[in-house]
Amino acid sequence: MAIDIGGTKIAGALVRPDGTMPVTARRPTPKDAPAEGVLAAVVAVIADLAASPLWAEAVRCGIGSAGPVDASRGTVSPVNIGAWRDFPVQARVAAELAARGADVPTVLVGDGVAMTAAEHWLGAARGHANALCMVVSTGVGGGLVLDNRLQPGPTGNAGHIGHISVDFEGEPCVCGGRGCVEALASGTAIARRAAAQGWTGPDPTAAGVAAAARAGDPVALAAFDRAGRALAAAIAATATLVETDIAVIGGGVAAAGDILFTPVRAHLASYATLSFVRDLTVVPAALGTNAGLIGAAAAATTLLPNPTP
Repeated sequence: MAIDIGGTKIAGALVRPDGTMPVTARRPTPKDAPAEGVLAAVVAVIADLAASPLWAEAVRCGIGSAGPVDASRGTVSPVNIGAWRDFPVQARVAAELAARGADVPTVLVGDGVAMTAAEHWLGAARGHANALCMVVSTGVGGGLVLDNRLQPGPTGNAGHIGHISVDFEGEPCVCGGRGCVEALASGTAIARRAAAQGWTGPDPTAAGVAAAARAGDPVALAAFDRAGRALAAAIAATATLVETDIAVIGGGVAAAGDILFTPVRAHLASYATLSFVRDLTVVPAALGTNAGLIGAAAAATTLLPNPTP
């Protein structure tokens, strides 16, 4: 079983070994609710899954959550779920599962790691032994597969590319650092940059800037070029460090298509210059909105032991 926790929705699924999801459930993430109110939405999703005849066949559970996460402690403090700070989501989910007859092992991963697990299993990184997968949306996150193994790190945050600094004298980032990829390439950063340079389009979001860029607006194009350069620098640095051969980009900003990918690929040629990273490819993610659930299931399969007969 898989649970995907985000600032907009909480989703769940029973996932077969081939990645198909015969049973799904979904609830909106409560706004301005206390911690237990948010958990109630998770419990409702679990209850929907437990009503299925397939419930008894579940052998493990993967939980993917917006971060920060601390997988070593099973806690989450999502930026976009203010009521949860060091919330013990893994233990609380495990208790709910056990109460419904599913006393199965659980694992917690961040949403970037979940997306990575999904894309490596069934998506754009399938067949690649060494991959960086990224979510570029309101924030920028990611995860790593090295030697065909998901590498979440001790706390589940390995591969968090959004907070690599690519501009030492850049603007402050919400993380407390300076010049982070997220501060230059997130959807929020793209819209902010365009507005600061005088763009006044009717839709003040990254999607609006992308539409203006498609129409040839030079300020909008420059905002995406700047974001693409930041992503290219971080992708090249990561590939140089751990020898990945593909970078997969998903998330809302990736929906801009060539408006984003063309500058990323163009700038990558200036950063990925060593022989062992020169053939690095950058491609869009393949699994869309299903990546969170598929990835939570993939992480559970990868990181938890096989069930005993």
